[in-house]
Amino acid sequence: MSSLAASYVLLEPTHPSLEQDYEPGSSGSYAHDWSKSSIKIEGRYFVDRYGRACNLRGVNLSGNCKAPKNHDNDSFPAHPETVTFVDRPFSLEEAPEHFARLRRWGLTFIRFLVTWEALAPASPTAFSTPYLTYLRSLLSLLPEYGITAFVSLHQDVWSRYSGGSGAPAWTLSTVGFSIDSLEECGAAWLKGMKGGGLTIEERGLWPTGYQKLAAATMATCFWAGDTFADKLKVKDPKGDGEVGIQTMLQNAFLDAWEVLVQTVGDLEGVIGFEMLNEPHPGYINLPSLYEFDYNTELHLGAIPSALTGFTLGAGHSATVPFWSRSYPMPSKLTHQVTINQEGKKVWREDGPTKGQCLWEMHGVWGWDNDKNQGIALKENYFKKHPETGNKVDWYTDFYFPFLKRWEERIRAVSGVKDKILFVEAIPNEFCPRSWTEEHQLKNMVYAPHWYDLNALFQKSYGNLTANVQAIARGLPIPFALYWGHASARNNFSLQIGNLAKESYISLGEKPVIIGECGIPMDMNEKEAFRSGNFKWQAKMMDAMITGLERSLLGFTLWNYNPDNVDDHGDSWNGENFSWFGMSHRRSARSFPKLSSLQSDPSGTAEFFAQQNTALDDGGRILRAVVRPYPAKVAGIPKKWTYESNTGQVDFTWEEPVTQEKSLRSRETEIFFPSMLLENGRKIVVDGLPSNAWTYDVGKQTLYVLPPVETGTKRITVRLDPPLEPFLRMATHWQDFAALYLAILSILAAIIWMWVL
Repeated sequence: MSSLAASYVLLEPTHPSLEQDYEPGSSGSYAHDWSKSSIKIEGRYFVDRYGRACNLRGVNLSGNCKAPKNHDNDSFPAHPETVTFVDRPFSLEEAPEHFARLRRWGLTFIRFLVTWEALAPASPTAFSTPYLTYLRSLLSLLPEYGITAFVSLHQDVWSRYSGGSGAPAWTLSTVGFSIDSLEECGAAWLKGMKGGGLTIEERGLWPTGYQKLAAATMATCFWAGDTFADKLKVKDPKGDGEVGIQTMLQNAFLDAWEVLVQTVGDLEGVIGFEMLNEPHPGYINLPSLYEFDYNTELHLGAIPSALTGFTLGAGHSATVPFWSRSYPMPSKLTHQVTINQEGKKVWREDGPTKGQCLWEMHGVWGWDNDKNQGIALKENYFKKHPETGNKVDWYTDFYFPFLKRWEERIRAVSGVKDKILFVEAIPNEFCPRSWTEEHQLKNMVYAPHWYDLNALFQKSYGNLTANVQAIARGLPIPFALYWGHASARNNFSLQIGNLAKESYISLGEKPVIIGECGIPMDMNEKEAFRSGNFKWQAKMMDAMITGLERSLLGFTLWNYNPDNVDDHGDSWNGENFSWFGMSHRRSARSFPKLSSLQSDPSGTAEFFAQQNTALDDGGRILRAVVRPYPAKVAGIPKKWTYESNTGQVDFTWEEPVTQEKSLRSRETEIFFPSMLLENGRKIVVDGLPSNAWTYDVGKQTLYVLPPVETGTKRITVRLDPPLEPFLRMATHWQDFAALYLAILSILAAIIWMWVL
């Protein structure tokens, strides 16, 4: 052992690179292997067992986990108690192929999606043993492929039965809803659950469900039923008496979580958990019962106000405003539509409200027979505590306290006390300043989402991009427009950087990772599906990941979905985000199944090797997705720049000045995809002597071992020859310079003639 290494008190494991005669790459690991890495948190960084800063990249697995394997568009929402999520996202037999593919692409950090419905489809106390067994078996395979995952309980718009995903049908029935009447009464938009959402008229409508009666009521009851719906008492599923609706729903939710954690919490491949995807406050803090805020709530299609939603659900017909897409504002009011002309009710006569609207029961509104319309009786009901009159805040009064309850419940499970917990705020909002230390969790990571909302809404992308984040906060539209790919990179970098900066300001030195980010593959009227040219998808993905790289953020892309097909996308509400699909493969070649791999490991291993290019089949825009990144850094990352057009990397990092930190490891491991080295290309590293680095193509890892000295390290990694450019780096001046010169020439000629 070197004197340098010997001087370190061995309280933590040290990397072999501390040895004087260590040669780069001889440790046996590879950059994107997180098995046995013992990842933990230090300040704003994930670190491995050697204290190296880890950049975690991966995917959401998977969008198809939102719906059961036996979902049927035609019969939905019938027989909700019979659904099964076994084989979501794929069967155990097919798992090696998918995990090997993600490893080849360097995407070995997974946000694994589970829904409450998958855990307890039939009742609060009946958990799906087949699904739990499948889940444990699947996640047990992760370390074999260097993969680690955090398990996220997913929801959108509360439930499939209110137009999204997440909660079981019995949660809505428990509150008193009839799930068969929700759509006719305007309480939910369900066409996306029946194969819709694909037409221009229907695309992007599903998020409006958050404002509709079903999802908004369920979220309000879940977070604050004791406050705003205290008259609603329901049967205690674990006793003979009655309990409040908040108590019932939250206890059932935590029971499901406990079972989930008991099932997979001890697995090596599970790094942590996320309580709930994209939490929404429902009606809590609603400014007005008469209208929703255009600046914060999506206005598209039929948008009844909260009050109108109450009256529709109570069996009254109503005329509601209809919003259509427009430009430059996202939408505009174009006409009125009449809903619930047959006068159906969403409230069951045999339910806990006896057929009465829950909010009418609480005196929030009433029906005026003389005026034949609903009247708001408590306009500020959801802004103040009904008993004390004090203003309420969803975060501090409801969300943060329940996060603490959830943490306490799952950490009581053996083997989970030190797991990492991932959390989010309301989508499209900055991290709230109120998320102070007393509200934070142990080993907490902030995992917000980022999408280009303009492209998402329009399903369109071109040379002109807009900073929607800035527009929403008051910046005039002309000042928020960017032209060309270079500017799109700057635009996205600014937005993502703001998201990270605000998070650090609110939370302090806590890690930030982007839990969802992605692009619509069916953009521009699905032109790429017809032409086979995915240049705009590649440009948008490149701009987005460039923005993430400039902020040195890890991420999990939305999403890897093996069931993706061009005609129906991800088969959920018309979305189409997956850049991989089994149906996209050009070859009919099949891979060995899990049973074959287990019976003949050596004979089948070559199929799943990292350099097997056959794993790329079915992938799209891989040049933009599969990129080098600094996976394990012996120091503090300061700057990472990757130019996808050439394959060049510029990397700056700093070795800590404290001796303890600098002694843990000297070797940095960079994931460098072998697909970039096709056609005889070679890696060249500038800034280091030739014996200070090596590249292992089989492990897709560039090992870097700089001299033993503290301070700033800089290297440039390039390809010889460089890659052929695949993205046109258009700029405003490049594209319009000739036009401007022509205009100036004409003006100059006119002036000259006038002067003469």
